Amino acid sequence: MKVAFSLNGAAAAWDGLPTTRLAAALRDDLGLTGTKIGCDAGDCGACTVRLDGKQVCSCLVAMGQVEGRVVETVEGLANGSLDNLQKSFLAHGAAQCGICTPGMLMAAKDLLALNQRPSRAEVEDALGGVLCRCTGYTKIVDAVMAAAVPVEFATAASGAAIGARIPRLDGHAKVTGQDIFGADAIPADALWIRVVRSPHARAWFTLGDFSALRRRLVVVLTARDIPFNGYGIYPDVKDQPVLADGLVRYRGEAVVALVGDRQTVLSIRDSDVPIDWMPEAPLFGVDAATAEGAPLVQADKPKNLLLDGGVRCGDAAGAFASCAAVAEGVFETAFVEHAYVEPEAGWAIRVGDRIEIHATTQTPYMDRDEIANVMQLKPEAVRVVPTACGGGFGGKLDLSVQPLIAVAAWKLRRPVALVYTRPESMAASTKRHPARVTAKFGCDAMGKLVACDVTATFDTGAYASWGPTVANRVPVHAMGPYAMPHVRTWGEAFFTNGPPAGAFRGFGVPQAAIAHEAMMDELADKLGVDRLEFRHRNALRAGDTTACGQKLEHSAGLAQCLDALRPHWTKAQAEVAAFNAKDGIKRRGVGVGCMWYGIGNTSMSNPSRMRVGLAADGTLTLYNGALDIGQGSNTIMTQIAADALGLPAAQFTLVTGDTDLTADAGKTSASRQTFVSGKAAERAGQDLRQQILRLANAGADAVLTLDRATLTVRDGAEVRTLDTAKVGPLLGEGTFDPPTTPLDKDGQGIPYATYGFAAQMAEVEVDVELGTVKVLRIVAAHDVGKAINPTLVEGQIEGGIAQGLGLALMEEYLPGRTDNLHDYLIPTIGDVPTIECILIEDREPLGPSGAKGIGEPALVPTAPAILGAVHQATGVRVKRVPLLPHRLREAIVALKGNA
Repeated sequence: MKVAFSLNGAAAAWDGLPTTRLAAALRDDLGLTGTKIGCDAGDCGACTVRLDGKQVCSCLVAMGQVEGRVVETVEGLANGSLDNLQKSFLAHGAAQCGICTPGMLMAAKDLLALNQRPSRAEVEDALGGVLCRCTGYTKIVDAVMAAAVPVEFATAASGAAIGARIPRLDGHAKVTGQDIFGADAIPADALWIRVVRSPHARAWFTLGDFSALRRRLVVVLTARDIPFNGYGIYPDVKDQPVLADGLVRYRGEAVVALVGDRQTVLSIRDSDVPIDWMPEAPLFGVDAATAEGAPLVQADKPKNLLLDGGVRCGDAAGAFASCAAVAEGVFETAFVEHAYVEPEAGWAIRVGDRIEIHATTQTPYMDRDEIANVMQLKPEAVRVVPTACGGGFGGKLDLSVQPLIAVAAWKLRRPVALVYTRPESMAASTKRHPARVTAKFGCDAMGKLVACDVTATFDTGAYASWGPTVANRVPVHAMGPYAMPHVRTWGEAFFTNGPPAGAFRGFGVPQAAIAHEAMMDELADKLGVDRLEFRHRNALRAGDTTACGQKLEHSAGLAQCLDALRPHWTKAQAEVAAFNAKDGIKRRGVGVGCMWYGIGNTSMSNPSRMRVGLAADGTLTLYNGALDIGQGSNTIMTQIAADALGLPAAQFTLVTGDTDLTADAGKTSASRQTFVSGKAAERAGQDLRQQILRLANAGADAVLTLDRATLTVRDGAEVRTLDTAKVGPLLGEGTFDPPTTPLDKDGQGIPYATYGFAAQMAEVEVDVELGTVKVLRIVAAHDVGKAINPTLVEGQIEGGIAQGLGLALMEEYLPGRTDNLHDYLIPTIGDVPTIECILIEDREPLGPSGAKGIGEPALVPTAPAILGAVHQATGVRVKRVPLLPHRLREAIVALKGNA
């Protein structure tokens, strides 16, 4: 069918099957990849365009319906320059990873065409069909409401970048749809892979005769085609096969890879692939995995135990006898899906005797080394070129598409691509660890904590992934951010036939925080002490010693965070009391949650190396291996390097992530990039500055200016100029590895060089007849050391709060039942409450200009604060999350029955 229509104001023609989706036609045939595909089912809204002036999901529109109509995409918003809506998105920090941004912009354009000055409610209603997993929506709504006001961008002169709200330096590509994600630049001649995955959680299998399939395809890959068929996070744990070899351990595990032209591989059904399955009863949950006589998930792991260990100081068991109040509880959490809007995607090409990988990832150097191991090549023979990453949150630390596209491209000497569908992404990817946390806390009559005993048991799924990190990190944090003389904490992880549980924004600490904050509330209530005051009395402060025996020399701002919440807390308590005095079916409550989070790896080397170059032509470049997955590290690193060097951030160009062009800055995880890579960037800028000052024979306070190839150095009354063509190229380099020590058998040592601290307050309204919870407001006070860019810090806090809300109230991944974004619910724009961010800057001397990290701390205290508010509203102490309406209603009924 030939289709003629208007596309972004110009006549367009298309020829193909009339059932072809508009989204696919735009991207694959017309080259407009600004329209993103997150689900292909109308659930996420990333593919939103305007059709005859109304927003639609282009994945739900057939090309046969487009004849004679008007289509507008993000590429048509502005001609050569940004329109005011796009500028407003940049100014407000409304684009983070950028994968949902084109859809948001088109939905907003639809609204603004009718109403140039909409209310907040009108914006939320108009944008409600587009999901964002990064921002928490607040800054998106702010940007749309302000779109009618002319935008002036914040700028920073030399020496003033740190602390400035400058827009993202990579933001232009995000708001124009020009950012290149994993599925956006696949070569036209690329072969495609479709992975056949197990429908069983535990089964043996045999492969049949593939001769008929091979006649239709270029190659069929099985386990025997993988040079080293195992990968994993740790050097000594390579337990996950690229393709299963006779045994599958979870539903969704990869078994066979079909390689051929795109239309053919996508037309082959699983039933066309000759696999003979022999299912066995799976082990679901830790109870099944630890039962007497339970079969082993992995043959070399007795009792299905991956790892255990803990922290001990004082005499926790004996100390409870002297406590004036003791609280106990068992708390459970579920598998949680990352739900990044960009499914895993990428392509590979063989270049001589090297393989190049272009894929969405959080960790290019780890990917390089893992692919080299799988392919039995030297690391130098592998190049990883990260694409833009449409959200990660830990889920893109593990390999996904990379090994299969690498093996196929190497074997076939053709570019090869693999793009996961949404159901495939959700079935195959790692999840947040389900946990059972058994906690006992005690305090004296004055409300000072005396002892705690915590055991955190984790379901690590079929493979290790980041399970050891979770099991090691949680015991360090399980007592909460509080001073306590007697501590026993324990973490353990067991294999099951669930999906592999990996890294997800907090590495197990959010699960532990639900338990320790419930204990704080219960102890405070038993003593009749205000809940916020109880936490303030016990808050770790500079000079205190942790349960690991580490003295906190600096930057422990929890008490300041709680002080910042006090006026909001007092006001909210009075408002809640007045509301509940009406005695209706809706009840309100206010809760508080605190956290601490060790920045970077636990008791392990955690280095980063950064470079700043000044070329002979005067080009100033930051070679930045710290991958930006939406958190803003491209901008943060540049701000830090700019002030360290003494030139404006606007003069820098960026080279990011490419393992051939940048040094290893470590993985984007553990809230480490600002602290670790930021310090390396600071040192790189300082190194280049010192080289320039030596060449100019200038003092430390000299002022630099750069005008093309002329570098001017003003040292008091002296002015010297350097011709970069004669003195360049120059390269400054900086490295930083936070000082830590290993933990002994009792968990004593220095696990982290610094910690983030926070306190959040949540107000909720509960319908006690329906069991529904509406979060009305959250006030979040975070000790960030120093806010390098306050807009980006706020964006991380708001996004973390949205994910914490999902953890508390709605998100539960059920294998085989919630493998799409229709059945698996994440917070929408209407679910996220009013959020107020308070930035506490208790400077960390080790960090760049005193900065620490914020990515994971943003999420950790949210669920505890919400659950504490639900308790005040209903009297129900929540022991299992997510707190779905039927669970809360059952608990309310049970509580009334026992009253």
